[in-house]
Amino acid sequence: MTTEKELHIAGPIDKGSFELLFRKFFPALMAFAKKFLPDEDDAREVVHNVFINLWEKRESMDTSTSLKSYLFKSVHNRSLNVIRDRKKFSSEEVPDIASEIDVESQMDAMELEDRINKVIEGLPEKCREVFEMSRFEGLKYTEIAEKLNISLKTVENQMSKALKILREKLADYLVLVVWLLWNGLN
Repeated sequence: MTTEKELHIAGPIDKGSFELLFRKFFPALMAFAKKFLPDEDDAREVVHNVFINLWEKRESMDTSTSLKSYLFKSVHNRSLNVIRDRKKFSSEEVPDIASEIDVESQMDAMELEDRINKVIEGLPEKCREVFEMSRFEGLKYTEIAEKLNISLKTVENQMSKALKILREKLADYLVLVVWLLWNGLN
């Protein structure tokens, strides 16, 4: 698994770092582009063009800034350009989705989801298994205890341990979680 540390690029972007960026961000950028452009070919073309542009500007790029933000912002802008251009040449109305989707909050949510998944993957095996059965499969503690052939107290202890680790590891994201939940409810 690629870590954020591996994505720090000092100096111009070389072939290896470009490939790393492409492998790391292409799937997320495709998903992001498809929020604007439902046609997969259009979304793929936008993402490819963003990477082509990055490659062409690799020597003049300021790699001390967030390349992730640059990539997502570029996909956002190019997607809106496609929509705008289609509007010019089409009689049908295309909804103005630029105001509906806040790029920064989309990126923050994706970053948070990625971070949560990494923390869950890093939980001790039994702890992760109990947590996933409870949270993702919706099983009750008694059902988990029966399925894993362990005591109810062990399930409670493992869940408590998992939640404690999640709270500690995701403390920096607490404000973001509250903000995302608040904006999702409004």
